[in-house]
Amino acid sequence: MHCRAQGTTGTAVGVCHDCGAAVRPEHTLVAHRVVRGRPLLGRPGRITARTVRCTTRAAAQAA
Repeated sequence: MHCRAQGTTGTAVGVCHDCGAAVRPEHTLVAHRVVRGRPLLGRPGRITARTVRCTTRAAAQAA
């Protein structure tokens, strides 16, 4: 449920990677994903990056 629809406000701590909504701590899920990088020289590497998602999009992704 959106905070504004409930008549509450607060400080956002991030932006949802999927929908672009500003999210408060209680509506935030931080997931880890592997990102492949390609250096100019050498072999491609993998790093782990954090992804911020709102709970609505996180639930949809899990289904």
